[in-house]
Amino acid sequence: MSPIPRPPAGWRERADRAVARGRRLDRFIPGILLDSPISRVGYWYGCTVGWVWGSIWSTGRIERRGGLWVFRGLPAWAFPRGGVCVGGCFLTGDDRPTDVVLGHEAVHRRQWQRYGFLMPLLYALAGRDPLRNRFEIEAGLIEGNYVPRGS
Repeated sequence: MSPIPRPPAGWRERADRAVARGRRLDRFIPGILLDSPISRVGYWYGCTVGWVWGSIWSTGRIERRGGLWVFRGLPAWAFPRGGVCVGGCFLTGDDRPTDVVLGHEAVHRRQWQRYGFLMPLLYALAGRDPLRNRFEIEAGLIEGNYVPRGS
């Protein structure tokens, strides 16, 4: 594994602004869509998608860890970055994820529970840069291996 690059100067301030911007956006989402029976249906839909995708492409062990179903051995093209959390499923490559990484992914599971069907759209709107993506920031940039410890 290659070393985690140091983030650019001022990254913490930009991250704080991204989280604040996301929380302001949340105020425009009707309460009935957040942490509700509707969002729970979206979470279970995400779990179903994760299970189907993981079952099709996983060549490794499937296990329950840290409240997540972990599907290992997926080909690199089947998931972004080091892995992806879809509902309550973490889809990743051959390496066994650490408990720290699974803690990061468990925050994403909780985000799926809160936002349900909105999660993929809100995540896409937050952008691909993890240093500016409120969902990655809230899950922990160090724990997700986006910035090195001590940054």
